[in-house]
Amino acid sequence: MTLTLMSDIDDKDMTRTDTSPPPSPADTRFPFAGLLALAATGFITLLTETMPAGMLPQMSRDLGVSEAAAGQSITIFAIGAILGAVPLTRATIGWQRKHLLLFAISGFAVANTVTALSDNFSFTLAARFLGGIVGGLLWALLAGYARRMVPPHQRGKAMAIAMAGGTVALSVGVPAAAFLAKVVEWRFAFGIITVATLALIVWVIAAVPNFPGQHADARLPLASTFRLPGVAPILVVTLTFVFAHNILFTYIAPFLAPLGMTGEVDSVLLTFGLVSLLSIWITGVLIDRHLRTLMILACALLAAAAFALSVFSGIPALVYASAALWGLAFGGTSTLLQTAIADAAGTAGDVAQALLTTCWNIGIAAGGIIGGIALSALGTPSLSWITLALVIPTLAIVIGARRHGFPGRALKHDTTPEPARSTTTA
Repeated sequence: MTLTLMSDIDDKDMTRTDTSPPPSPADTRFPFAGLLALAATGFITLLTETMPAGMLPQMSRDLGVSEAAAGQSITIFAIGAILGAVPLTRATIGWQRKHLLLFAISGFAVANTVTALSDNFSFTLAARFLGGIVGGLLWALLAGYARRMVPPHQRGKAMAIAMAGGTVALSVGVPAAAFLAKVVEWRFAFGIITVATLALIVWVIAAVPNFPGQHADARLPLASTFRLPGVAPILVVTLTFVFAHNILFTYIAPFLAPLGMTGEVDSVLLTFGLVSLLSIWITGVLIDRHLRTLMILACALLAAAAFALSVFSGIPALVYASAALWGLAFGGTSTLLQTAIADAAGTAGDVAQALLTTCWNIGIAAGGIIGGIALSALGTPSLSWITLALVIPTLAIVIGARRHGFPGRALKHDTTPEPARSTTTA
């Protein structure tokens, strides 16, 4: 992917150009319904991306490919998101925001329908690639959309609600899909997501306000964003942490098979998921005062889980304990990283979120590719050791970014007013 970097950016280029009229008093109620619709969008986005992790054996059997090859259905989604996030954000910068949101959500209905019906692995990969393209666009859009729906003093709360959907997808959606694939058929899971997507379109039309885009000649200050203090280490931590997580998460079913736990994939993922929900709650309570500590703990807990799975994988009880540590590490990470980069980037927050989305999906793609190679060449035990080897330098970067990126004291949140909320309908 070739990105056009702009080094000479005026301050005015790093702010929005929306001049919508201020909201009336009737529009100042906290928009729970709209924010929950955005959360549901994130839920479907990340569930669609990661759902194959819980059903690789069934998918590989029905599509006539190996489990390592079936795992590339996650990789190709991530590649689509990598290629789509920044360029599509740039190309659609002038679109009405609600129109863009509905267009991208509709792409999921198409992608999941094809995945559910396809008997051809190539068609399945093509549908997954399409899903990744619209997923990258959506994930870059959601954080800024949520912030524009509320006044400045409620942005943190709004962002936490809107972005929780992705973690909930990992927490309960993937294990639920694994259970569904075991009880009926994996295709039904994708069909159910299609139906849910159609319902989401109606919800967004009814509950989410519209906002104008930026002027057509606006440009993304990519080079300037990279140079902001703290942005680069946050992006590197995002890439390596997700890379480490996804090597093991993508191939959890084949990892558990030699341990005699083939029938317990959904239970292990559910353990991971339920503790991830606890992690989300802990993060929400402590993030404003202890973001740095929480990020250090996330890396340390993931390292501990990977070590335990490497050394004690023959003991089922310790496998479940490791999954719990893993969930505690991962649940709040998305919120931690998005908050850290919003603090570091300030008025360039939308651009930084698109870059974060790109790095996140590079990590997912790398996990699928490297994990598949390691699974075929080195066997399942290598997966947890590679995870451990990746998370240790990630921890070192977080510890080292004390001044910028993951500072010891919470940065003051930007109080520059966002563009006024709009009551325009789609």
